Amino acid sequence: MDHNPDRICVWPGYFDAKVSRRKGRRVPKDASVLKPDLEGLFTAARQVGLKKIKREDHTSHPRRPHGKEGRLWVSSKGAKESIGAGTKEELLQLIGGQWRQMQRDRRDEAEKQATRGPQAGDKRARAQRKTPKQQRSGGFKKRSGFKKR
Repeated sequence: MDHNPDRICVWPGYFDAKVSRRKGRRVPKDASVLKPDLEGLFTAARQVGLKKIKREDHTSHPRRPHGKEGRLWVSSKGAKESIGAGTKEELLQLIGGQWRQMQRDRRDEAEKQATRGPQAGDKRARAQRKTPKQQRSGGFKKRSGFKKR
């Protein structure tokens, strides 16, 4: 794309918690996420309050040409007006903090769902294999040793 000073390029690789700062992470550990992808980046940018965003799928970062991670183009003027981020670093930290919070909320919700167990109408989840205690509760008891003839 042509150079436009009003646009800021944001790559998902900037937020990877498994990557060091030297290898390309641009935000602190507390604003980074595990397994960043373009869709998560886009939703986090929307949650922060950015309006003028353009998404490009299947583009690779120049230092990571093997991965087609995609990128976001954010209007710097729009970012300044909507969320007050004057620099790219402020913008990245705001998006990263929101994205990390979204991942935490999703993980906590999954843990709650797992502890609650299957819902009343979820036959597929209820039909899973029973524990040995549940299997033996009503029929024959398991005997140890050999059968007598």
